[in-house]
Amino acid sequence: MSANKKKKISKAERLKQLQEEEERRQKEEEEARLKYEKEEMERLEIERIEKEKWLQLEAKDLERKNEELEELYLLEACFPEAEKLKRDQRLLTQWEHYIRCDGSPDPSIAQEINTFISLWKEETDETFEEVIAKSKLVLHLIDKLKLILLETPPYDLQEKNIVQYQGSILELRELLHLKFNTATEILLRQASTLADLDTGNMEKVIQDENVTLYVWANLKKNPRHRSVRCSEMQIGFEIPRILATSDIALRLLHTRYDHVTPLHPVPTLLQARASRVPLSVNDEVKSVQAAVSNELQEEYKQQEDESHSVQEEEMKVKELGDSVVQMTFVEEEFQDTSYELEMKLLSETVSAAQLLLLENTPERLDFFEDDEVDIHQFTTLGGVYHLDALELPPQCKPMKGWIIMEIPKDGLQKYIYPPTTTEDFETENTFPPIEVMLEVNENVIFFEQPMVARWDAEGKHWKTDGISNVVYKSEERLITFSLETFGPITLIQDTHINMPYQSWELRPLGMNNILLTVITIFTEIQIQIKEDLCMLTSIKLKNKTHPSVLEGKWMTPISFSIALKAAGVNIFPTEHSHFYVATNYKVPLVEMKVYREMALLSSAFAFAWSKWNTQCGSKKVVFKVSEHLTKEEEPIENSNWTLLMFSGDRAQMLKIEEDSEKFSETLKEDTEFHSTLYHMVKDFASKEAMEKVRSSNCLFLNCVCQMLLLTRLFSYS
Repeated sequence: MSANKKKKISKAERLKQLQEEEERRQKEEEEARLKYEKEEMERLEIERIEKEKWLQLEAKDLERKNEELEELYLLEACFPEAEKLKRDQRLLTQWEHYIRCDGSPDPSIAQEINTFISLWKEETDETFEEVIAKSKLVLHLIDKLKLILLETPPYDLQEKNIVQYQGSILELRELLHLKFNTATEILLRQASTLADLDTGNMEKVIQDENVTLYVWANLKKNPRHRSVRCSEMQIGFEIPRILATSDIALRLLHTRYDHVTPLHPVPTLLQARASRVPLSVNDEVKSVQAAVSNELQEEYKQQEDESHSVQEEEMKVKELGDSVVQMTFVEEEFQDTSYELEMKLLSETVSAAQLLLLENTPERLDFFEDDEVDIHQFTTLGGVYHLDALELPPQCKPMKGWIIMEIPKDGLQKYIYPPTTTEDFETENTFPPIEVMLEVNENVIFFEQPMVARWDAEGKHWKTDGISNVVYKSEERLITFSLETFGPITLIQDTHINMPYQSWELRPLGMNNILLTVITIFTEIQIQIKEDLCMLTSIKLKNKTHPSVLEGKWMTPISFSIALKAAGVNIFPTEHSHFYVATNYKVPLVEMKVYREMALLSSAFAFAWSKWNTQCGSKKVVFKVSEHLTKEEEPIENSNWTLLMFSGDRAQMLKIEEDSEKFSETLKEDTEFHSTLYHMVKDFASKEAMEKVRSSNCLFLNCVCQMLLLTRLFSYS
């Protein structure tokens, strides 16, 4: 029993064990402390070395900063140079129109457009075909005025011009619609002579590429004939009994343009900010010219009065010859100075105008009721359908070889449905909604079921009340709905349905030729930019190419953006868009600088979206770049992309890659940072690539920059 019993540990042995454990603990702590100190010393040494390297890089960058900025300034002179060329082209276009003498007015000249409007008002008894033919010129004049307002830089556009141009647009709009109404009245006076032999009612279709007119005149007033169907198009109405028994005509005037929505105001704030330069370019140059000219005249006068003696006549002639040479030299120097000054001031105003394109409205200025359409959030597409019930005018009556026609003083009158007072009618259900079926414009893309809106003439806005049972058949491109009352109707779509973008890529296709690809949740859009024009290359929906009337048509960036938005594809944010889209906000100055330098490099380098752009903050942008000198359209391999970060005044290559797990601003080994993106890319670029960059056309570079400013790829992707 005692053998199995454990031996009792003595007190001395216990103390010895405790002492050994304490020594072991102290030894471990000492080893841990020494290890920590060693690691800390190594860390501090690494930090010191890194800081020393960083300071060396900063010192090197500071040393060459002024030189790099000066070189960039010379390269960016292409933007004011392009603007000067465009300004000269605008003046040349005006002159060519003047000497052409083709009878069409210049809409920018108030006297000419007012004369045109007055003369057209005097023309009476025009048929609908004649009005449609004239409308092509009117629509051209309206589009031309809109382009002047949008394409003219804010520093070249005065407020009085804005008022004049917008006033002319509104007058042309109103007159054109008045002419359509008058022509409709003339047509309806002949309804009885144009009646269909089978139904006894009149049906008439007149159309061209801009306007479609469908008129149905109820001559028989058959209460059972309540279904109206166009024989030539998929247009129809289900009308209530009260309309089927009334002397009315139904008119559908489909204009593929929108002359109902109020004009967007041209923000005068742009002009105010752009005019913060002490003097305008022209005023400044003129003041310098005047000063130098006075100086030359005084100098020349002094030289003439230097000597009066006959003995010094020969010397005077010699001095006069020298003064002429000197004067010629001063004049040449003056011309160079004035040109440099003009370009410097123009460069400042161009930069200011570009910067303003990127600024967001700080707060909402317009507020809308629940049933009112927010014109900043939704866009009208496919034009406007003017649905009207009209009172039949007195019909023409043949009598003894003459045609007797009664012309009412008040002209064409609308039939009010439902009437303002319903006391004379028995039941409340006498005025049910009108069932409407319409064809949707085939040149417009709806990514979701369109909303139907009606025009409220009193409130001057689009509203969605009074419309129900909307059914959209996308394959047949038909839309049906119930309408409580007649009036202008339009289809609307979310303006920002394709924002934010999922990704983008810009790649060169050759000299002064690039391809911009923007991928959204619904579509992939490819835009080619060549020289100073843009063209839609393709639109893909669900990975299938969708044909578009815009393909193959070269346009200026502003015209292109207008046309693409009218087709339902909007990738052009406005100053209000940030209220409706979850944006990746970037400081406008940083965004402007990166777009300008991307444009400068676009002939030889490809750029692409990076997921890290959302992680780097609002004062920096991150993107991929790769030298690309071939015309191949195959995807660029990941290994060929370089990840760059740019803050507006510093560009650097990042150590991380696109598929890294965590974002880091760590500089890539054996690389430096620069004050400009241009010089950062130059570090790893070939001579051939940089030669192409320096040889790029200024109008092309300006066009690329303008498209980048319009799409705002960094803030909206």
